[in-house]
Amino acid sequence: MKKTVFTGAATAIVTPLNENGVDYESFGRLIEWQIAEGIDAIVACGTTGEASTLTDEEHRECIKFAVEKTAGRVPVIAGTGSNDTDYAIDLTKYACEVGADAVLLVTPYYNKATQKGLIKSFEVVADIATAPCILYNVPSRTGCNIMPKTMAELSEHPNIVAVKEASGNLSQIAEIAALTRGKLDIYSGNDDQVLPILSLGGKGVISVLSNILPKETSLMCKNFFDGKIAEATKMQLDYLPLINSLFSEVNPIPVKAACAAMGYGENFVRLPLTVMEEDNEKKMLELMRKAGLNV
Repeated sequence: MKKTVFTGAATAIVTPLNENGVDYESFGRLIEWQIAEGIDAIVACGTTGEASTLTDEEHRECIKFAVEKTAGRVPVIAGTGSNDTDYAIDLTKYACEVGADAVLLVTPYYNKATQKGLIKSFEVVADIATAPCILYNVPSRTGCNIMPKTMAELSEHPNIVAVKEASGNLSQIAEIAALTRGKLDIYSGNDDQVLPILSLGGKGVISVLSNILPKETSLMCKNFFDGKIAEATKMQLDYLPLINSLFSEVNPIPVKAACAAMGYGENFVRLPLTVMEEDNEKKMLELMRKAGLNV
C-alpha cells in the first residue's frame, strides 16, 4: 500500500518577491504562520509560487529554504515538474537530496505531449525520485490533460502516489477515482471544489485560499473527515465569494496582493504578470475582512 503524503489542506504557498529577488524574511514568517495555524503540508514552487519565473538558482534555494524552515513539522512538497523532462529529472533529484517529502510534477506545458508521452515522461522522473511523486493536472494552464486511463496506468508505478486534480471536470475526477481505487490519492486543485472531490474519496486540497486562511481550510477538510458534513459544506459555500475573488485575475496575482495586505511581503509579481487591478483588490480586501482578517 502506498503511503499518503498528507491528509487535509496543503498550502500552495506564494513566493514573496521584490525588485531584489526572493524575500526570504517574509517567506520564513509566512511558513511559520502557516504551521502555527495548523496547515497540513506546504507546497513550495508551484504555480502559486511563481515557479515559472524563478531562476534555476532561486527555485532550488526556495525548495531548500522551505525544507529547512519547516524542519519536519509538516511535509514539504516541492514543485519540480517542467516541459523539459531532463530538467524535471535534475530538479527532482535536487529536491529529494535536500529533503523534500514529495515532489509535484506538472504536466509538460506548451509541448502538448500525447498520453504516451505523458506516461513515459512521468515514469522516468518517478524512477529516479527518492520521494513520492504527485502528478499535477491543470490543462487550463498547460494545454495538456491527463486522461483517466492514463492516470490508471501511472497509478501502477510504485512511486507515483497521488494527483493534484485541477481540471475542474468532476466527471473526469470521478472516473479517475473509479479506475484507480486507492492506488492514487486525489487532491483537489481548485478551492471551489474541495467538498465534491472529498466526497469522491479525495484526501484533501492543495490550496490557494489557505495562504490567507490556513486554519479554516484545514478545518473544512477535517470536518468532512470527522463526519461533520454540514459544517464542512457551510464552510465551502461561505468562503466561495472569497475564493472567486482570489481567482478574479490569474493566480497568483490576487493572492499575492492578499498576502501583502497581511504583511507577508510586497505586492510584487514578475512580468508577464502584473499587480491586481484596484477595483478587484478593493473587493477582495472587503471579503477578507468579512472572513475575519485584519487588512
